[in-house]
Amino acid sequence: MSIKAKVGQRIKELRNEIGISQEALANKAEIDRTYVTDVENGRRNISIENLEKLVDALEIPFKDFFNSPNFNK
Repeated sequence: MSIKAKVGQRIKELRNEIGISQEALANKAEIDRTYVTDVENGRRNISIENLEKLVDALEIPFKDFFNSPNFNK
């Protein structure tokens, strides 16, 4: 699985855990909803700045974002 797919899958997993839509997450992060869709589907190479915005919008510490089996080799 590519790193883009892993990051997207993690964002989707965390978003679903807190029960918000892509649109709500995008609004909270102040980015476009279609961007969130593309990231979650592994079609977008996300920037560090936008990853930080999404992680902040998900209200988790940045280090916890990578605390997932997806990122363990």
